[in-house]
This record gives sequence, structure tokens and C-alpha cells, in this order.
Amino acid sequence: MRLSKFLAFSVCAALALAAPGVAQRNVEPGQPAHPTARTALPTIIHAGHLMTEPGAQVMVNATLVAMDGKVHSVHEGFRNAAELGLPPDTRLVDLSSKYVLPGFMDLHVHITSGGIAARGSSLRMQQEDAFFALNGYTNALATLMAGFTTIRDLGAPNAAIFSLRDAIKYGVVPGPNIIAAGEGISPTNGHGDSHGLRRAFLDAESHDNVCDGADDCRRATRAAIKYGADVIKVHVTGGVLDPSDAGTEQQFTDEELRAIVEAGHSMGRRVTTHAHGKGGIDAAVRAGYDSIEHAMWADEESLRLMRQHGTYLIPTVWPITWVGDTPEKVLRGPMRDINPVSLGKLLRLGDQPKRLVRMAIRIGTPIALGTDSGISPHGTNAQEMVEYVEAGMTPVEALRTATVNAADAAGLQDRGKLAPGMAADIIALDGDPTADINAVSSVSFVMRDGIVFKRDGAEVKE
Repeated sequence: MRLSKFLAFSVCAALALAAPGVAQRNVEPGQPAHPTARTALPTIIHAGHLMTEPGAQVMVNATLVAMDGKVHSVHEGFRNAAELGLPPDTRLVDLSSKYVLPGFMDLHVHITSGGIAARGSSLRMQQEDAFFALNGYTNALATLMAGFTTIRDLGAPNAAIFSLRDAIKYGVVPGPNIIAAGEGISPTNGHGDSHGLRRAFLDAESHDNVCDGADDCRRATRAAIKYGADVIKVHVTGGVLDPSDAGTEQQFTDEELRAIVEAGHSMGRRVTTHAHGKGGIDAAVRAGYDSIEHAMWADEESLRLMRQHGTYLIPTVWPITWVGDTPEKVLRGPMRDINPVSLGKLLRLGDQPKRLVRMAIRIGTPIALGTDSGISPHGTNAQEMVEYVEAGMTPVEALRTATVNAADAAGLQDRGKLAPGMAADIIALDGDPTADINAVSSVSFVMRDGIVFKRDGAEVKE
């Protein structure tokens, strides 16, 4: 049995056992039943400071009611169950000393990478996709505990990421909601197809994500959706960390770019792109891409073009700071031993991401948060907001990149703010993030889809 089918079978079997309301068979009287998935209980939250949307008036001493995984109502003042017409045993969560706001979103992670998988590229040749799914679970949990209730994974083995996404969705394991791209669309020898592996190994691998020519790229896009992609990720240009010496400029043709975005949009998917060089960035914007990941070498003309088209910038600043934004830091940092070609590209990059964000803020290019976590450690995602404030955003503007802006960029109409009918993705901070953006790292409470995963600073496991 192929691994992808085995994983799908395993997940389905687990879901059959875990799904709420599924009858448990062959259980003797007095014997324990199989565990079931956690459910969203009716919950009253007393919020000392409630920010229903960054930029809206902060409510002091407010009550939020969550039911069936959604925000049911929001009230001035602290209300009890009797006043709200709810059963007396309705769960009450006291966050009266906290700052309560929508769960954060990160639109660019690699959740199956990093962690143990960061120990060496040889693991990709030694381990099955199941290994990376399990590694992804540990990374996803760290991300959820950091207050990120939704993430967009933009590059992972299909079997690993789609199985993990579904296992979280059905409650087999805890984690954030995952919008998954699977293996990104790449031209031959492009950023998603440049790895220096010998041909015998490559011939054993599937290459459905690699395409050349407009018709072939339509096929690859449709295949990605067939196999489970929620979003289409495209490698328009070369990359920094791949070992190719082909540079970081445009590698798909304009015709290929249009074919991909048309195929993706026609099947209801957002289309985003890895793009470093200006030529590739501008070509993707003109072709109608919904967002640009990284955009490291964008200039003012590029950023104005993005603003004109309403194209979101996902700047991924934090991982470059973590790796090193000066040659001295890079050569002392965690990637000092990468291959010489990649190291050269990284050294040339320097602090360009910081300059890019400062320029985008001044021009008014729409920005949504993305970190490229997997390079930087999972669970440190909130540092991206700190980078934005240091570049010139107000704390409220930075908070919006991780909430309402991210929801808009990803096409999530039910997330990003707290209002009746919206998903009950709710976090609480120990401090006021509008006064000190560093408070985004002090997450003491996490609810996703009405299920509490963290309370009083500790993971909730029941």
C-alpha cells in the first residue's frame, strides 16, 4: 500500500473512533469507550479588556459568549449565566485581568519542517512522510500555544500536511486550523525543484507539482487541488535557501503565470507566490496573484503596483533577523554551514527585508503576517509583529496584519475579528499590546473554534 493511501486510511480510521456522536461498538458494560474528540462547550468569557477587532474601541469589563464554536454575543459589563439565559452550569472563563482579542494568523509557515527535521536535509531521503506529519504535530502545537489559531502552510509533502490538517480538523490531535498548499508549483529546476539530489532518487518521487508550459502548468494546478490543496503556492522566482545558482529572478514565463492563476481561481483557490526578484514580483502582480511571499527585492514601483492591484505583501521579516541580518550575524548564526551557493545569496540579502517593510508602510501596500516558520522556530511567530512595529507600524496596525488583514488575504470571511457568527478563535494576553507590542508573546489563553487549548498559561489536555 502506498504511503499516502496508508496515511489517509490511518487518519480515517482514527477519525471514525474520535468523531463525536459515533457509536462505540463491542464495548462491554463497565468498560471504557474509545476517546472522543473535544467539543466546543457553551462558554462565558469575562474580559477585562476586549478588542473585538484591532483598531475598534476596546471594551472594558465585557462579556463574550461562545456557542457551537462561534461567537454568539458580546455584551458590556460582566454578565452571568442567569442574565444571559444560559444554564447555570455554563462554563465561565475569568479573563478579567487580561487583554482578549481574536486569535492570530500566520500566512506563511512550513509546519512539517523545523524542529527535529531541521537537523539535516538527509532526513528527507531517510524518512517517510509520516515522520514529517508527526514532526509537524509538535510544531503545530507550539504554534497554537503561541496564540496562532490559523496558519497557512506553503510547502510540505502532500501526504504529511494534508493528513495533519485533517487530523487537527477532526480533533485527533490539537493544533491550529491549517490552510495547506502541499508541494508548491515549480518550473523544472526552480525553487521547488532544486535540491541537488541524484536522478535515481528523483525518479522514485512524484513530480506532479513541476510543470513547464502553460498547459502543463494548468494540469499541475488542477492536480494540486485534486490532491487536497486549499491554496496554490507558486515558485515564480528562484530562492535563497535552495542550492541552485540560477539566481532569484523570474523563472516561470508570463504565460505560465497566467495559466496557473486562472486555473486556481477557476476552482475557487487563492493563489500566492514565492517571489524574490523584482521582475518576478511585478509579473505575478500583473497576472493577478492574490499575495506575494517575501518580495525581498521589490522596489517602490513594485509596491505601488501591489497597492494598485490590492495584492497583499507577506514580508517574512522575522526569520531573516533570526538567521542574521548582517554578514557577521549570518556567519555566527544557525545557517552558517549551509551550502556555499545559498550562503552567498543569504549574505547578499542582509537587512533588505526590514528596508522592504519600511518602504511598504510608507507607500501603503497592504501587508498580512507571514513568518516562514520552519526557518525561524515554530512558536516564535509573534515576533513578526515586533519587526513591523520596529519598521514603523503602530502596534494596532501590526495586530491587524495578524487578524483582519490575514483573514482578508486568505479569504477567510469568518475569522479575524470577534463578532456574532464569527469563529470563536480567541486569545488572551497578559499585557496591553497597544502599549507594548511585545505583549503578543505573553499568551495565557487560547480558544480555537470554541475549544479551549490553553488556560492560565498551560496547555489544556482534557
